[in-house]
Amino acid sequence: MEGQVRRASPRLTRRWFLKAGLMWLACLPLARLASCTPEPALPSPTAPAMPTPAPTLPRHGEGTPTLALHEARHYQSLPDGRVVCGVCFRRCIVAEGKLGFCHNKKNVGGRYYSLVYGRAAALQVDPIEKEPAFHMYPGTHIYCLGTASCNNRCRFCQNWFLSQQTLWQVVSEEASPSEIVRRAREAGCEGVSFTYNEPTVFYEYMLDVATLARQEGFHTLFHTNGSMNRAPLLDLLQVMEAVTVDLKAFDATFYREVCQSELQPVLRTLETIRASGRHLEVVNLVIPTLNDNLDTIDKMCQWIARNLGRDVPLHFLRFFPAYKLQRLPATPVETLEQAAAVADAAGLEHVYIGNLPGHPLNSTFCPGCGTLLIERVHFMVLSVSLDGGRCPTCGRAIPGLWPG
Repeated sequence: MEGQVRRASPRLTRRWFLKAGLMWLACLPLARLASCTPEPALPSPTAPAMPTPAPTLPRHGEGTPTLALHEARHYQSLPDGRVVCGVCFRRCIVAEGKLGFCHNKKNVGGRYYSLVYGRAAALQVDPIEKEPAFHMYPGTHIYCLGTASCNNRCRFCQNWFLSQQTLWQVVSEEASPSEIVRRAREAGCEGVSFTYNEPTVFYEYMLDVATLARQEGFHTLFHTNGSMNRAPLLDLLQVMEAVTVDLKAFDATFYREVCQSELQPVLRTLETIRASGRHLEVVNLVIPTLNDNLDTIDKMCQWIARNLGRDVPLHFLRFFPAYKLQRLPATPVETLEQAAAVADAAGLEHVYIGNLPGHPLNSTFCPGCGTLLIERVHFMVLSVSLDGGRCPTCGRAIPGLWPG
């Protein structure tokens, strides 16, 4: 091309390739290098030995750790030394020296212990709307706690770097229940939340933090995949004010193939929470080609209206490519609006569209007269127009937990 200077081609030697490769690596951002690192394989529950434990966790009978192992709740010891975990629907039968499916608990001498009690892998202040909890003390802040691991294997997980890793693959810090509550107070938070990974897999830690937090006057809530068994759930609801549940699809095949989980335990959990009188909100992440069929969404909405009530808030969230579903597109806005229209037709009164900042359905409207009650942009609350939990225009009671 006229005016273009042609550069001489370098001599393609082994030394040149090595030099070029080193220069290319040096120029890569650290974040890019991290994203290219192959994901470590999760250890098998039937592996002959536990992965090398953190320094403060003891091996069999060795020493006194800085943070002692904490005995699990809701498990049964069997005569042959195995234990049966009763916290989630999997009901893992765990042999001596082995881990449960979530990799967060271990059978040591016929007793079951939590390995993540007091080991926080995520601590952060968030607006309560991020949970999402739109009908609970709008505009307040929550101190959020998460650990490693999960009892699902969702291919679309947004927080896979915590939920699909073990204790030995994440950075965590020691933080006792009293330390969590102290930090929440210092951060100026009104509530404590358990989120980011599935709280069921750090059940004992969550229960103790929530108990102390309620005693200290904090609001409490957790965001769950709904897989907890009834007995531990009822114990937990004694110290929880609200629950946000992911109803990932109304399709058992989706749960098995995309999440390695089951649908029916989630439906039972939703019914249990609703019957308990605790505040409940439901989340459905709409994933293109996998759970966006409008007929199936209609069946889900009809089930919610019939079994949970028309006033239960339902959040349709926009999917963005993540984890093992990087090749799928983001959810089209039209699909989310169609899903919301289906929910409206099913009679649901509080339907939201999330992960789409600025959409009108970020906000709360009175289902009776249409008055704008809580104006939001994404997680930011711009205004609240409620009169003692009622619409100021028509006086209709709005379900939720409200100030005053």
